[in-house]
Amino acid sequence: MNKPLPEDPMMRDLIKMARRHQMTRRTALAGASATAAALALAACAPGGAGKKTLTPATDISSTDPNLIWSNWSLYIDVDDKGGRPTLERFKAEQGITVEYREDYDDNDTYFAKVKDQLALGQDIGADLVCPTQWMAARWITLGYTQTFDDTVLVNKKNVQPAYLGAAYDPKREQSLPYQGILAGIAYNKKAYKEATGKVAPATIEDLWNPALKGRVGVLSEMRDTVGLILMSQGIDITSDSSLTSAAFDNAIGFLQKQVDSGQVAKIKGNSYKEDLVNGDTIAAIAWSGDIVQLNAEAGSDVYGFVIPESGATIAADTFVVPMGSPHKTNAEKLMNFYYDPANAAELANYVNYITPVAGAREIALEKYPEAANNELIFPTDKTLKNTQAFRSLTGQEELDFATAFQAVKLGG
Repeated sequence: MNKPLPEDPMMRDLIKMARRHQMTRRTALAGASATAAALALAACAPGGAGKKTLTPATDISSTDPNLIWSNWSLYIDVDDKGGRPTLERFKAEQGITVEYREDYDDNDTYFAKVKDQLALGQDIGADLVCPTQWMAARWITLGYTQTFDDTVLVNKKNVQPAYLGAAYDPKREQSLPYQGILAGIAYNKKAYKEATGKVAPATIEDLWNPALKGRVGVLSEMRDTVGLILMSQGIDITSDSSLTSAAFDNAIGFLQKQVDSGQVAKIKGNSYKEDLVNGDTIAAIAWSGDIVQLNAEAGSDVYGFVIPESGATIAADTFVVPMGSPHKTNAEKLMNFYYDPANAAELANYVNYITPVAGAREIALEKYPEAANNELIFPTDKTLKNTQAFRSLTGQEELDFATAFQAVKLGG
């Protein structure tokens, strides 16, 4: 099923840029929880524990044609009958059965769930996982991922050059991009206009309109929520000299005030969509592709998505194979499948995120022209100029920033 692109010009034509918690007064118990959270973060922050030397699991792919893939929700193509066309075609071509799990709600919570097994090199119950790039960096830095075999990943040559350089994985031997992600503002069109008298939000500041009190949501992804707030405050989040600890603390303090006042009611991971659907939130910091899919499921343009005037955050979710996975070759074959431009175009047409695959747009122009001309999926250089990627953090910064954000989330 081809997902219809929204009629809203804020989504389709006027998006100028792309490629891709709450603390009230805490009790002593909550304070203790924050301390425990900080200790947990210290144990897993890059540069803290050091890289482990683990032995990859024995690969049984040749005798066991199965694969478990843990991913975010609304992140794969689905047809009218609930089937997943590209995965079904992969099985037909390769004879490999994929158990697809939408159990990756949030980077930190997923990592907390599996980190002990990862540290021991044990099977975490998933052969392929799609953490966001900063979390992938943590896994790789700690020695928790297997090295790819490029003789299987022959379509790796189709990955856009911009995605091939990563400080934590220079040769892309242990991680490869799945989709680019873009964060901005989502809103219920009717409810937003009724509450504010405005057609659509234009800035992050619009989320703090008193008319929206208690009906605003933000993501539990620090780099998106705090990143967008920082950008609205004039901070360049790509720059060490601009994104300082003082600037971060100022943004965290601002967010906490919005939570304490009741302006922000929800701090969630991928489940934030449920609050938009049930009406608990009117506007939220959100991921672009999700909103397109929610409109398709609603059968009309119920929701809008805008990139704030100060810009959008951009990142990428990545493929990694955990050290304990016994199906590495099967996982590599699946990755290779999605780096075929035709398959990448079909996937992008449905999920409406940024495809990292060269040649996909040319195919999309023929088969999915609306998607091919959507700046959210195939952004131009002009579009990219108004996006920023949260800069790499030192181990100490990762600990300090994450602890501060965790304290805000504990209040939520």
